[in-house]
Amino acid sequence: MKKIKILGFFLLSPLFILAASEGSDSNFYADLGLNLIGIIGIIVVVAAIALIVNLLNQAIKLRELQIYEEQGFEPYLEAKKKSARSSWWRRVTKAMTAAVPVEREQDILLNHDYDGIRELDNSLPPWWVYGFYLTIGISIFYVGYYHFSSNAKSSAELYEIEMEQAEAAVERYLATQANRVDESNVTLLTDAADLGEGKDIFDTYCAACHLKTGGGAPNSVGPNLTDKYWLHGGSIKDVFKTVKYGVPEKGMISWKDQLRPTEIHKVSSYILSLQGTNPPGAKEPQGELYVPEEDTENQDSVKVIGLINN
Repeated sequence: MKKIKILGFFLLSPLFILAASEGSDSNFYADLGLNLIGIIGIIVVVAAIALIVNLLNQAIKLRELQIYEEQGFEPYLEAKKKSARSSWWRRVTKAMTAAVPVEREQDILLNHDYDGIRELDNSLPPWWVYGFYLTIGISIFYVGYYHFSSNAKSSAELYEIEMEQAEAAVERYLATQANRVDESNVTLLTDAADLGEGKDIFDTYCAACHLKTGGGAPNSVGPNLTDKYWLHGGSIKDVFKTVKYGVPEKGMISWKDQLRPTEIHKVSSYILSLQGTNPPGAKEPQGELYVPEEDTENQDSVKVIGLINN
């Protein structure tokens, strides 16, 4: 009886697994025929198990009556009391291990003898057998659900979903890292969208001192940003640093509290894109001529080659 009940539970457990796997994204009616067949099959299994349990109950009652007739009423009552006194844990342990007491091992002793080692005819532990039955039951639902149902996603589809989730996570991470740009790791932006945003920032915050052309005016505070002469360095890192911290002694305020690092990055790149535009009425050059490092290296190489040729 216990084995039949536990086996029935294990056979029905895949039903709950299948129900739990039905997420909000799946359509239960997409494969209604297969689902109905599965439900009907489960009902048949439940009905069969219920019938077997009922028949076993009747057989047990008949056996109890036979024992009562053969051994008398007193031994029958004593056996019932012993069964009732056994703890729940001991009953479960006995049912799941089918362990044979040491004093009864003689009954299951086989005739095999290997150097004095005798073999017992023990059965497989029920917990192992039920686990095996469980894998069979789950495999039936697994094959039906993942290989014949349109509700389940294939491994390739799951891979695509996970890749999309990973790409979205990377984009979110990069978005958080964008605000970590500073004068030590900033690079020149060349994308039109970034430069367009940089122009909007420049027109809003910088045009008052440098004019919208970036060339400044003879009577303006800001210097000309369209030539190659710079007061505080002309690299992207220099410009970023100047915008971020400002030059208070010359009237250039610090923008780090008003602008985010990404905004300073874009407006700095836009400022460098103004070089060579030569707007009319621009201010006279100020500061020192800035030559990029790669140009300096090329000039040094030319000088060395000239000396060798001479």
